[in-house]
Amino acid sequence: MMIMFTTMRMLTFGGLLRGFFSAVLLSFVITAQAAETGLLWKVESPGGKVGYLFGTMHSDDPRITEFSPATLKAFGDSEVFMMESLPARDQSVYFMQDKTLRDLLTEAEVEQVIKLADFHVMHTDVALRMKPWLLAVVFDLPRPKALYSMDELLLAKAGEQDKKVLGLENAAEHFAVLDSFTIDEQLVMLRTVLKHSQADKERDFELLLKTYLSGNAAEIAALDDKMTGAKLPEDLWAKIKVKLIDERNVRMAERIVNEANQSVAFIAVGASHLPGEGGLLARLRNAGFKLSVVKD
Repeated sequence: MMIMFTTMRMLTFGGLLRGFFSAVLLSFVITAQAAETGLLWKVESPGGKVGYLFGTMHSDDPRITEFSPATLKAFGDSEVFMMESLPARDQSVYFMQDKTLRDLLTEAEVEQVIKLADFHVMHTDVALRMKPWLLAVVFDLPRPKALYSMDELLLAKAGEQDKKVLGLENAAEHFAVLDSFTIDEQLVMLRTVLKHSQADKERDFELLLKTYLSGNAAEIAALDDKMTGAKLPEDLWAKIKVKLIDERNVRMAERIVNEANQSVAFIAVGASHLPGEGGLLARLRNAGFKLSVVKD
């Protein structure tokens, strides 16, 4: 189950969060339109400002971190870089404050957490204090392949090119979304991942990556329900989609519209936020923007 509450993963925490939200925001696509195929979109504001919207997968896999010439040109032509979430400066947001997983899981589950922490090159004490939703995200990913994700590489390029950097949401907003899930709900997420073999995780990731590279939103949507929705309680899955996609799209679209009307912006956001009636593509069109796919 690719439970990558994939928006996020914005910043590694000593290398520990290297897959942070890779799929969730890629995989949590609710309503998709087959015609909406493409990862890089030219966005023209009503006033004539031209920017770009880029659907990412929050992963460090080298097959997606080698950006295309078209993507690099669009990035270079921009004045402002907007990323899904700004990095968290306060690392306490990653951890439970009054308990550890030893208080919440069975002895057998704790042993499994310790083994997976070792596999993902995490210190045991760190893993046992992490919020269950975050640990579910980390454990649902393959072993780290590189130092930086797509988002981190783009952030570094923005620094090199002296671009203004803005977030579609700040760290507090970002973590508040996930923290809105109760501890019991978070434990359901974590236990679901603990039941999933590493071979199955690797297989699902490969399928997800292939689907992402196709840029086909309809396929991503179908894969989402198959890989994640079918493994979680129906009410929890519905809540996840509303909280992680629908509600966040409203805020993100407002901030994109505001900035893209004023400057040439390159916006990088999880690909799952793009399609559907409530997706960013539709919301930007409704705000008077003209959108077209940029071909490599």
